[in-house]
This record gives sequence, structure tokens and C-alpha cells, in this order.
Amino acid sequence: MADTAPCALVFEEQAYAADELDALAAGLADELAGRGVRTGDRVALMSSNRPEFVVAVLAVWRLGACVVLISPAWKRDEVAHALSLTNPVAALGDSSVLGELLPMRHLDEPLPASKSAAAVPNPEDDAVLVFSSGTTGMPKAVRHTHASLDTAIRQWTQVLELTGADRIQIATPPSHILGLLNILTALRAGAWMRLHRRFDLNTMLTCIQDERITVEMAVAPIALALAAHPELERYDLSSLRYIMWGATPVTASIAETVTARTGVPWVPAYGASELPVIACNPLGGARLDSVGKAAPGVEIRVVDLDTGKPVGTEETGEIQCRSASVMAGYLPADATASAFDGSWYRTGDVGTVDAEGWIRITDRAKEMIKVRGFQVAPAEIEAVLHEHPLVTDCAVFGTPDERDGEAVVAAVAVLDGVTAEELIGLVGDRLAAYKRPRRVVFVSEIPRLPSGKVLRRVLEERHGRPTDQ
Repeated sequence: MADTAPCALVFEEQAYAADELDALAAGLADELAGRGVRTGDRVALMSSNRPEFVVAVLAVWRLGACVVLISPAWKRDEVAHALSLTNPVAALGDSSVLGELLPMRHLDEPLPASKSAAAVPNPEDDAVLVFSSGTTGMPKAVRHTHASLDTAIRQWTQVLELTGADRIQIATPPSHILGLLNILTALRAGAWMRLHRRFDLNTMLTCIQDERITVEMAVAPIALALAAHPELERYDLSSLRYIMWGATPVTASIAETVTARTGVPWVPAYGASELPVIACNPLGGARLDSVGKAAPGVEIRVVDLDTGKPVGTEETGEIQCRSASVMAGYLPADATASAFDGSWYRTGDVGTVDAEGWIRITDRAKEMIKVRGFQVAPAEIEAVLHEHPLVTDCAVFGTPDERDGEAVVAAVAVLDGVTAEELIGLVGDRLAAYKRPRRVVFVSEIPRLPSGKVLRRVLEERHGRPTDQ
């Protein structure tokens, strides 16, 4: 612990100053260099929320190498796919799964400190690979360069008006773009940051009260838990400037309930793994019916879903964006072209922009399911279900869910002798917990076009609510 330097990061009973994090990163960088990691190499990192995650990211960057972020929730098949796609030369983490697939430097081992100099990365070199599922099955790796990530950090700092006087806490997974962005932005702004091993509502509220947290980050499950907390009023939350709501659509009634009980306003924001900061509400006049206005340095247009031509103010179409913070592309590289319309990133979200620049999201053109801010590819779950010998056909879709944003539902055609619990367990054994179907509905056949394309909208209409079963 540092007695003289300002504290940058707190975790449980441990506290780290910024120069301590740098010294530990330098020591780990020396160790990685001794193991052969060089500029341009990739290093896999599969870690829970902990200070060593932050040190590991900084260490890899000191060598001019690239961090491959792997979710600690992933199972063996998912991790193996990530490694085959990215080909890292080394691994860091606290996961036995990763350690079985690649020699891993365990983050439980003591971290040495050093004062060695850091390399100056080329701004156009890859800094981080994060994973975002595609509709074709297994997750794609999103490539962010040092330049694009630096721009995203500056944009996030600006829209949140974050300064060294702020105090924040982070419980979101650091392998997710929002968790990583929050950590890096706090470090850049010089804000005081508490990192939590996992989310616990009462711990979160106690920290706001006792440590005078000024900015809170939330997704739908956290917002719902706040609104339902029977003793919310007994916590002093007066230090909060606002609660940022991201990753999932705002449920106005939930947000209004929390504000009525606490007096704390919400600030909805909008981003994606491919373009981390797209829009944010102004802090002085946030609206719950909009994700806000374009962030500084982000251009937004709306194009017709059929023709691809730009449409007028308040006309509905796909939202497309252009910014220096957009990804450099995907791995596999052949997936990149379809994500862009020229220089414009295709969000796959459907909505409108009014004359004052307020953006409203009304639907998604893509078939992705968004659970607690995580993107879930239907095809990935369908591939697992198809492995069951009694499943003759299946299709997966999302249905609105107040707690998680969306819930995964599997429509399955089967022979006799299989239960919903068995199929849900099969997916749970193979994939991350958030990809497990909330419900399984048994159908005689899966509706498809003559081309074979699943008519997911038909399934949503027939089976989108539990009462429809």
C-alpha cells in the first residue's frame, strides 16, 4: 500500500496507487518478455475481477503486445475456439480451463515490481481483442487498436464528465468492453476506483454510502434489483451524481422508481463492442426515452432497411456510425466486410434520430439476443442443441425480459423422450451460463422460408410469452 501517493484502485482490503500499478505491470512485463513475448504478439487473459487483471493488461501493453480478453464464464469449447481464432503466444489468468489449453501464468502467483521502461506502442497496432458473437455461430474477435481504444476512453471521459474528484465502483466483467472501458477511463481520469470480485447489491449500496461513490454504473439487472430493494431508503446515496444505464434498454418505470426513492437521476448511454461509445444523454437533461445524442467525434446516420439509402429526420431505419473509435475489424477477417457500409459501422439496431439529435432505438435488425449486456448468437446455442440425438430441428430467439433485457428461448422439435430440463442442462454444460435458455418450447416443426432461413419473428409471436406455451 502507498502512504503518500493518491489511491487509484481499491479491492477488498487492498489499495494501490497508480505508480504501484505501473511498477507491478513493469515487473510482469519483464517476466513475459523473459518467456518470449514480443511486440505484436498476442497474450490471452482469462481473469475474474481483481487488481491483477488491471496489472496484466498494462503489462502486455508495456511490451507492445495485444491482450486477448476471454470471459471467465466461458466453458472449454468456447475458450478453445477463442484460442484457435487468435493464436496467443502466452496466457495469463486464474482459470483452470485456460490453463488446460495453454501454459498459463497464474495470477495468484506474486507479482514482481520493476522500474523498467515501457515500449511506445504503434497507435495502429492491435491493443485488445474482445469477443462479440456473430449470427453464424461461435464468437468473433473484435480488434481495437491503441488509437481506437484511446479515442473511446477520451469519449467516455468526456460524456461522463469524469474527473480526478470522482469515485466509482466496478463489478461488471472486465472481459466485457464496458467493464474494460470503465477501468481504463477511471485510470485515465485519475478517479478513485473500487473493483469488486462480484456483484452484490448490499455491498454496492454500502460502498456508495460509506465511500461516497459519485458515479455508479448499472445494467438492467442492477436497476431492477435497486427498484425492488425493500430497504433502499435506509442507504445514504446522496454522493451520487448519477447512475449510468448501459448495455441494455432502459425500462422507464424501473428507472423512475429508483429516482423517486433515492433522488438519483439516470444517464442512459449506448455503445457496442465494435464502437464502445456511440451516444450518451447529457448529464443535465437526460431522458429515459432516448439513448442520448452522438458522443463527441461520432457521426450517426439512419439508412433505409431495404435500400440502404439515408432517410430523413425521425424516419426509421438502421443506425450507422462513423468514428475514430470504431474497431479495426474482426477475426476471422472475412466477417469484417458485412459490418460496414463503406466507412459506416452497421450497428444492426433500428431506430430514429430527431431534429435535435436525440436517438431512439426501436428494434434490432440483427438476430442477436442481448442478455445482461452480453451478446448471444442463436446459432451457437442451436449447434449445441442439434448434438442431442433426439432433437430433429431447433431455433433460438430472444424475448423481452425486465430483469436481463432479453431472455433466451429455444423452440425445439424432438422425438419422444427428451425433457426441457435435459436440453437446458446440455447447453449449460457446454456454454456460459448467460447463454442457457430460460425456456424450451416444444414444436412440431420450425417455421422456415424456402431458402431454409428460420422465421424467428413467427416463433417470437407464437412463443414469446410463457403463457403462449
